[in-house]
Amino acid sequence: MNKITNISDIRRYFHNNKDPVYFISATNFNLLGIGDWVGNFRHITYIDCFDGRQKNIFVPKMKFPRDFESIEDINNYLLEHKEVIDYLQSRGGKGTATFLMFDEHTEEICKQLGLRVAFPPAELRSRMDNKIETVRIGNKVGVPSVPNVLAKVNSYAHLQEVSEELGTDLVIQSAFGDSGHTTFFVSNEDEYYKYAEEIEAEPEVKIMKRINCRGSAIEACSTRCGTVVGPLMTELVGFKALTPYKGGWCGNEMFAGAFTQEVRDKAREYTFKFGEALRDEGYRGYFELDFLIDMDTEEVYLGELNPRVTGASSLTNVAAFAHSDVPLFLFHLLEFSDQDFDIDIEDINERWSNPDSIDSWSQLVIKHTDESVDLLTQAPQSGVWRMAEDGSIGYDHYNYHPHAAESEQEAFFMRISGVGDFRYEGADLGILITRGRLMDDNFDLTPRAKAWIDGIRGQFAGQALQDPAIEAAAVDHAIGGSNFKIL
Repeated sequence: MNKITNISDIRRYFHNNKDPVYFISATNFNLLGIGDWVGNFRHITYIDCFDGRQKNIFVPKMKFPRDFESIEDINNYLLEHKEVIDYLQSRGGKGTATFLMFDEHTEEICKQLGLRVAFPPAELRSRMDNKIETVRIGNKVGVPSVPNVLAKVNSYAHLQEVSEELGTDLVIQSAFGDSGHTTFFVSNEDEYYKYAEEIEAEPEVKIMKRINCRGSAIEACSTRCGTVVGPLMTELVGFKALTPYKGGWCGNEMFAGAFTQEVRDKAREYTFKFGEALRDEGYRGYFELDFLIDMDTEEVYLGELNPRVTGASSLTNVAAFAHSDVPLFLFHLLEFSDQDFDIDIEDINERWSNPDSIDSWSQLVIKHTDESVDLLTQAPQSGVWRMAEDGSIGYDHYNYHPHAAESEQEAFFMRISGVGDFRYEGADLGILITRGRLMDDNFDLTPRAKAWIDGIRGQFAGQALQDPAIEAAAVDHAIGGSNFKIL
């Protein structure tokens, strides 16, 4: 078509799309519902969360036993799987591939398969994903981080020396990794020595003053016309009812009153600045920024950059502003298409910042929090669940989209761990998405949230592992290659 200049053009362009577009990942969670907007869009996943009922998802039937060490491993396994290769060839053998995570090997396989990767090069993404690099980019464009120093740490005494101006209550982060595993809270020597081996192994760490803060997230897309910015979301972090990891992300809330208007405006301004800085670095497309809001001063601090779609994408792309215009991810696909476009980004950002454009959604990422390891013998179906007045829940009907939950008494649940899977500490059991809030103004879980968590957990049942050999294998599976965030 001719040059795209408005939202209607974008809608029509993707509705009429004929070239295959794939999202390849462990699950389809991050881009739920995008297939409703993009013709010929398919998910290729390792886990069948929908028991074969969802027709735009392809899951290879033959699984070869192995432990994965990363999402990249899963994606490379899928792309080299004969059933997946046959599936791609049955749909023309070419197309566009999108991922949650990928590496240089993924790029090589895609080239061999005739797939175009709709992201900047893996090498660049890896550099942008570095938490140390994020601080430096932010500093260059006036997006401040929590007071910090960047240093190689050799001992507790050395830590005290380099961080003297920050006080004794510190948060230390390594350059890469899931924050639930690579964020260390240190206020004394004993706490330091719990993490000393990991901290001292790093060539450089980010050492921050510990502040009284709340986590938030905002997603955006850097395009040739400017950076499109979504709304600020609150983050659920470290809730023991959801995750065993003290600093672990375990959900989000989206609602118009998230923080004050001043904080929301500042976060959006910083995100736009950072997106423009990413373009200068050569990065374009979808990204997410975590911000830390100081609850004592209302200062907005840059936390970290995720140069990709994320766990928050499932909310960003189903909210009212996305459905009145187009989901944010479509700007990403447009940026990596051959289609010419010139969009008024300022107009879109102004519209998306309007509180009337933001409806209220929440999601919970429910992990197994006990130290036990067992084999699942029962697991809930994906679909819409309903809560009764007494707080009990029951399965209502099948659906693949969060919008099918029509009220706060309903929730869309997407199962991750199923019958026959090991249930171990940190394993993802599933994601629950519902309308309304699941935290109160003090950032504590509401009674409704707790009822949903208890209700979903009650739908799982496991069998103790009696055979010592199987138990040893399960423990190795849990603490080894498979204990990483797949969402």
